[in-house]
Amino acid sequence: MITKLFTAGAIAAIVGFTSVPALANDVHIQQWGVWNQAGGAQAGWHNKIGVYQNGWLNTGVANQFGSHNTAAIGQQGVNNYADTWQNGNGNAAGVGQFGANHTAIMTQDGNGNIAAGVQVGNGCSAGVTQGGSGNVAAFVQTCP
Repeated sequence: MITKLFTAGAIAAIVGFTSVPALANDVHIQQWGVWNQAGGAQAGWHNKIGVYQNGWLNTGVANQFGSHNTAAIGQQGVNNYADTWQNGNGNAAGVGQFGANHTAIMTQDGNGNIAAGVQVGNGCSAGVTQGGSGNVAAFVQTCP
């Protein structure tokens, strides 16, 4: 009896561990420089976060609640801040910031939304909020 329970438990554990990667979320972070910070949260399945930061004092935050969401943050320079929030399914958000003192905040609440932005120079600020489904927003800014 004990052997059968042990065998059944071992099989259940193996099946559980082998099925997890199919539902797994991905996080990739690369940081170069000093005092950079990256963080966030994921709840759901098949979500992907990528953060690349090169410079000083850059902060990238990505939060995903749902499934099949993608967030990409790339920052090069000093004291840049990017924050993405995704609540729903199939959303995509991307931020590229080059220079210093930029802020970008993207919030998506719904399904199948796309938001992308690039900021270059010094001191740009942008905010995108999408509610509903199938929205597309993009911005490009150059600041002195």
